Amino acid sequence: MKLIDLVKVLDAQIIYGHEFLDREVLSACGSDMMSDVLAFVKGQAVLLTGLVNSQVVRTAEMVDMNCIVFVRGKVPDEGIIELAKSCEIVLMRTEMEMFTSCGLLYSKGLRGGSGK
Repeated sequence: MKLIDLVKVLDAQIIYGHEFLDREVLSACGSDMMSDVLAFVKGQAVLLTGLVNSQVVRTAEMVDMNCIVFVRGKVPDEGIIELAKSCEIVLMRTEMEMFTSCGLLYSKGLRGGSGK
C-alpha cells in the first residue's frame, strides 16, 4: 500500500512528508508501547500510535518505518516534527481510534509487521 492510500483510508492529515507519499508500506503496527514495536516489527511499516513523544520517532527510525500515524487526533509538537524531518519519516494524524484505524488498514490488505 502506498502512503497516499493510507491518507485516504484513514482520512488522515499530513503533518510532514507530502513529497514521500509515493512510498510503499509493507505492514502496519498499532502500539503505544515502543518496546513491543522494537521486539516485534520487522521491515518497512507504518506505526499507528497515540503516544506523542520523541521516542516514537526514534523507535520508528530504528526499525526502518516509513510513516507514523498519530491516532485519536493527537498532534506532535515541533520538536517531534523536526526529528521526523531529519529522519525523513512521514507524519500523519487521524481522528480515528487505533482499533478502527488498524481494522480499516487490515480490511484494505495491509497486514501486521510481526517478524514471526
